[in-house]
Amino acid sequence: MGTATTNLVRDIYPLMVEWRRDFHKYAESGWVEFRTASLVASRLEEWGYTVKAGKEVVDVNARMGVPPADFLKENEKRALDQGAVAKWLPSFSGGFTGVVGILKTNKPGPVIGLRFDMDALDIQESDSEDHVPQRDGYVSINEGMMHACGHDAHTSIGLGLAKLLSEMKDELSGTIKFIFQPAEEGVRGAKSMVEAGVMDDVDVFVASHIGTGIPAGEVVSGANGFLSTTKIDVTYTGVAAHAGGSPEEGKNALLAAASAVLNLHSIPRHSSGQSRVNVGVLKAGSGRNIIPASAHLKVETRGETIEINEFILENAINIIKGSAAMHDVDVHYEIVGEAKTSDSSARLKTYIEEVAKEVDEVRSIRSESPNAAGSEDATYMMDRVKKNGGLASYVIFGTTLAAGHHNEKFDIQEDSMIMAVKTLSKFVLNIDRLKLD
Repeated sequence: MGTATTNLVRDIYPLMVEWRRDFHKYAESGWVEFRTASLVASRLEEWGYTVKAGKEVVDVNARMGVPPADFLKENEKRALDQGAVAKWLPSFSGGFTGVVGILKTNKPGPVIGLRFDMDALDIQESDSEDHVPQRDGYVSINEGMMHACGHDAHTSIGLGLAKLLSEMKDELSGTIKFIFQPAEEGVRGAKSMVEAGVMDDVDVFVASHIGTGIPAGEVVSGANGFLSTTKIDVTYTGVAAHAGGSPEEGKNALLAAASAVLNLHSIPRHSSGQSRVNVGVLKAGSGRNIIPASAHLKVETRGETIEINEFILENAINIIKGSAAMHDVDVHYEIVGEAKTSDSSARLKTYIEEVAKEVDEVRSIRSESPNAAGSEDATYMMDRVKKNGGLASYVIFGTTLAAGHHNEKFDIQEDSMIMAVKTLSKFVLNIDRLKLD
């Protein structure tokens, strides 16, 4: 990597740390990333990017798992109180918190898409003094929201790369498209950006993640093995009655939910590949002497292929409906998240390995991740690009973790962001070496 680029990364790194800690302190979960998105949009505009935001890049009908309107309004107000850029909030109002920054160069070349997710998890962060964000004063102040998966770092890497490339525009070719995605957790946001047409002109696409069990100094050039998944929220509605005086007048929603849970976990596994089903939440009833009138389930299915997931899903829906019929209660279910399977393009992985070898901070390179069996909705974006004849890959940058992903003590080794920015900048700056047709 050239001295000029290395010096720029060195100069930008303190800003990335500052941004990352700021996003961590003001963590915002899916579809309420009002403050985060406004700061991203403002900075991209400042650096000369054409910025598209809100409904320009998020399809109204393709969002999934959107919180209630009052929750959206409450969080939008809080974002403004916590320093959101007021100019941009109208674009994001109602939970349309996607941002795309476009940098057109003066040279012919491909459209390069780079995805960075912005949302936090619905987790209460640890206040233990041995937790670095607590000790150093940037622990999340938003109750029940925490960056426990590294998306604060992803957003900061995206901004650091955007600033770097804006200062090196004369050395670039083609068009660079920065895609800042809301609601990755629960696999809710990517599909809406795909349906809004964000990916339709992209020739080369990279999504990336930090951590995932990969050690510091290591890069995975193209993770495969993401499971297709569907997330389902289920509500059973029965009739309350006195459990001692008139139980026959009640219709027991809890029993319907319990029957569903047991039978969902009894769905046969699939011989063609990995399959999963899990009920993560069951809430029901209001008192020990009352026939429960309502029950709620949060369910997920997964499969190694789309077809396997659809097999599990079809069985799950039949069980959810059948359990309601058994206990004579009403049932409503909603699909609140979906992701596909999509493998990284072999040709692009080879190119990523070539440029990663030239980054000083990269000590080793893997062609695939050993830690599959999760799900990622960037697969929607990868799938659209590949169907249009382009190339796509999912890159992982290793880091030392204080605790595992989705843990209340999760934290990263911040200097791993340097390796990510250097690798991605080299990927963009040398795109001519990919020799696209």
